[in-house]
Amino acid sequence: MLTILIIVGGGLGTFLLGMKHLSEGLQAVSGSGLRRFMSVTTTHRLAGVGTGVVSTMIVQSSSIITVMVVGFVSSGLMNLSQAVNVIIGSNIGTTATAWMIAFAPDVKMLGLSVVLAGAALYFFQNRERLHNVGLALMGLGCIFMGLFWMKEGMEPVRSMPAVVEAFRSLDATSALGLAKCVLVSLVFTAVVQSSAATTAIAMTLAQQGLLSFEAAAATVFGMNIGTTMTAWLAAFKGSAEARQTALAHTLFNIVGTVVIVPFFVPVILPLATSFFPHYADAVLVNGATTYPNMAAPMAAIHTLFNVITTALFLPFTRQFAALVSRVIKANPAEKPHLSALSMSAHISPVIACDQALLEVEFMRDSDVELLDAAGKVVAGEASGREEEHILHREGVLDNVQREVTEFLGKIMVKRAPTSVSSRVRRLLRLSDELESISDETATILRATRRLRKGGQEFSAQSRQALLDVHATVTAFAATVSPLVKSPRPAFDLAALQATSHEIGERIRAARRRQLDRVGPDDPDSPIRVLAELDILNAFERIRSCYINVAETLADGKDRA
Repeated sequence: MLTILIIVGGGLGTFLLGMKHLSEGLQAVSGSGLRRFMSVTTTHRLAGVGTGVVSTMIVQSSSIITVMVVGFVSSGLMNLSQAVNVIIGSNIGTTATAWMIAFAPDVKMLGLSVVLAGAALYFFQNRERLHNVGLALMGLGCIFMGLFWMKEGMEPVRSMPAVVEAFRSLDATSALGLAKCVLVSLVFTAVVQSSAATTAIAMTLAQQGLLSFEAAAATVFGMNIGTTMTAWLAAFKGSAEARQTALAHTLFNIVGTVVIVPFFVPVILPLATSFFPHYADAVLVNGATTYPNMAAPMAAIHTLFNVITTALFLPFTRQFAALVSRVIKANPAEKPHLSALSMSAHISPVIACDQALLEVEFMRDSDVELLDAAGKVVAGEASGREEEHILHREGVLDNVQREVTEFLGKIMVKRAPTSVSSRVRRLLRLSDELESISDETATILRATRRLRKGGQEFSAQSRQALLDVHATVTAFAATVSPLVKSPRPAFDLAALQATSHEIGERIRAARRRQLDRVGPDDPDSPIRVLAELDILNAFERIRSCYINVAETLADGKDRA
């Protein structure tokens, strides 16, 4: 029994490792193209479903697509209705794995051959795209090798009457037996977070004669529900929109199961097996009876279930999305956090960048707000509450920058194409520059308070000079800030650099004028001028931060 557990468990681990490498490699090859494809091809219901089908077939994982959709909804790139369409399509696309398993020839030789081809590309090619193709091929080979070892491990089980009897107790022709099959596959899929793994094991058990064809086919219902656990893990601590997406995925599969289950035995099974009349033919292998043709009709049932459910749901996706929105109400004032996507094994580096960009955009908007508040402080028009808001928001942005840095630091250890790695570095620099701007607004407030505490205030001439500089810097910020978005608008960096240089000269001229005002006729002038210089220096650093933001964005081709 220990040997069986080691071989089957090792085979399952190899299979899951293969799925991980296959998905990572394909994501790296597709890069940002998959993200753009998903975000622009969801305007129509059928287009959304088609997007889900194609995207899932590309990355060979409905879990990946689901997590990406959760990220899109949290980022505002999709509404819930569009997300539902993509999720429906991903359920169909994930059946491609079942068909691939069903029609794989000698899985041992196929697996070794694909691993060999992948290793040749992965270890002996320097070009990034071929390197990632090699990783994907090695992952595919590991999938086949995992299947081989699971089949090998199951061979001795047939000589264990107690185990055989336990499997055969799962009789999908009765209501209780069908419920058991659904529950077992649901729990197993939720634990391993891979419907493909459940499919592979069910197919293996059926081919070995340990599990009846009906029971193996019934696992489709449980695995479709169990795979939604990934979406919940991604959205559990996230925004309301993310939880709505996860709930929509779960409800879709639960309702589909409830509707289809009554027709499973009288309609679905006969329809699927009619395409494969020899599915129950037995073959003697090494003295043991096997049923090698059972995998194909199981894949057909998997596809039929999702296609039928899609056909039933598709006309009502908007109403369905509205229902989900009423169950989990979104708060318009809720600010998305990076926790909207947990750092699970399924997160896509591309979507992680989108989530980090949400926080960077929050920092961008906060800085504009803080600059406006700093102007009121200099003008002497800020209330005590507005002054405290500056200090509070400055502390918030410190935490946001730390969160962005930690979050993107985890992405850097994942496999990602060069374009994504470059984007991560840009986001890190943007968060640093934007956080520095908030620090400088707090510096302006502290310098003003220090002067006020000494019983002094700005002269009318000095106040006007400071407000002129503030207006100039604020106008420059208003030009640069809208560029921090995805996709990034085109802009003239040289023109921004010229404007920045001009602002810098104006600030330096203002600084010289303030120094010239220090004299023996005004004994308090050094203290006042020192505060004014601190404020001018803060504006100079803010100006520098904004041109750094523009230069950082200029390094990226199409997005922040």
